[in-house]
Amino acid sequence: MAEWSRLLSELARERGAELNRYGFLLCGDRAEAADLVQEALVRVFSRPRRAGELGEAEAYVRRTMLNRYLDLHRRRTRWLRALPRLVSPALAADHSTDVMHRIDLVDALTGLSPRQRACVVLRYYEDLPTADIAARLGCGEGTVKRHLSDALARLGDRLRPPGRHATEERLER
Repeated sequence: MAEWSRLLSELARERGAELNRYGFLLCGDRAEAADLVQEALVRVFSRPRRAGELGEAEAYVRRTMLNRYLDLHRRRTRWLRALPRLVSPALAADHSTDVMHRIDLVDALTGLSPRQRACVVLRYYEDLPTADIAARLGCGEGTVKRHLSDALARLGDRLRPPGRHATEERLER
């Protein structure tokens, strides 16, 4: 194995967690930090250079991470400054009601029992039929139907606008 390859594997194995923490402290996001580490390792070890010791390599990777983070931050800042000039106000949609509906839905889901929530997620998110849900949960189809019915009733009560009753909604249909 080449000397640089040994150094790369040693650096990733022994100092990978510290590099990820450093990246997290820079950008504040775990996924972005992992990308920052990965990109820095690729940039540092993609060019042939003399293999040094572990501390030297780590310092070089950290410096590369910092430079890359600053470049991305500058680019993002420039983009955010230019964005209002590129998008006309008429094209910008108001998503605040969608956000509020999502928050209400997440809040309503917390009011369900774990089985009810699992049934709702499997049925409406994974789009599974009742038989498959029953097989995954290890219960009968009737039990799944009952959990779905109870969950939908509870969700309907929590998500219905104030002052409206279920009978009013049925009459409107």
